[in-house]
Amino acid sequence: MPRSRKSQISLDDTPYYHCICRCVRRAFLWGVDQYSGKDYSHRKQWVVEKLAELSGIFAIDVCAYAVMSNHYHVVLYVDKEQALSWSDETVIEHWSRLFSLPVLVSRYQNGQCHSAAERDAVRQLVATWRQRLHDISWYMRCLNEPLARRANVEDHCSGRFWEGRFRSQALLDEAGLLTCMAYVDLNPIRAGINPTPESSDFTSIQARIQALQSETPQVDSLPLKAFHTPGSKDPADTLPYSFQDYLALIDWTGRAVREDKRGSISEGIPTILERINIDPDQWQQLMQPRGKLFSSAIGRIDTMRLYAQSIGQSWCQGMGASQALFPT
Repeated sequence: MPRSRKSQISLDDTPYYHCICRCVRRAFLWGVDQYSGKDYSHRKQWVVEKLAELSGIFAIDVCAYAVMSNHYHVVLYVDKEQALSWSDETVIEHWSRLFSLPVLVSRYQNGQCHSAAERDAVRQLVATWRQRLHDISWYMRCLNEPLARRANVEDHCSGRFWEGRFRSQALLDEAGLLTCMAYVDLNPIRAGINPTPESSDFTSIQARIQALQSETPQVDSLPLKAFHTPGSKDPADTLPYSFQDYLALIDWTGRAVREDKRGSISEGIPTILERINIDPDQWQQLMQPRGKLFSSAIGRIDTMRLYAQSIGQSWCQGMGASQALFPT
């Protein structure tokens, strides 16, 4: 029996989550449809634009993403403390960019709520909205529903666009986060669509490389969560490794995937694998086209055990793979 989304997402265990959403029947509704021959590739930009819009509304950051022809991946960081720090007025303003405000709240904004009961009702609404503005399920709802409606209007049809609800994976530690981000950024290379990270359209790795090379940052671009800068006093919630180390890992892994070098690891293993203690052979096997990325959680065996206890289970699928990939 599938577990509820509430039981899968536990911010007490980790603020990082990997979400995957597929088109209905896994049809190529974001690319070239193999039956009709129609090209829907322009819709991929819709996903990126919507992610950029939601980044300015929710207390949720995008760490990595990849938009494929029949599904997309996104790695999210939930900044609960940011949501809790917002004033009531900020919460109302953010929520108003998603949905129409009740008349009562509009009256409150205009200073027309004079009774204690009215003000208390507004406070209860604000508390609910504050919770939703750092809730992954609400984030995914506000991402997927407008995209589905827009695609259905373009196709002059109605009905389901997505294959059920999104899947989520808890990224329990630094090793799990690194593994998942790389897996997501390498999706087009693993699928044989693009040869290099910089040529992989609609991925976060391409966006980061372009931002690094650009002298003038794009105002409307999707803001991605920052990497740690060695030697600087970064905020505590930056990604726990440098972009230079991450890019070297992506480049090394991508070359091995293209050349199908399973079991034949070349020299120059990225230092980040050694520092985080990730087995290079297991890493390469995981990143191959048929590699599978665990199940409901990714991390070292000790963090997976703790997560299983936290959600009321005795174990998590993928513990054996964890021990092989992340040896202690």
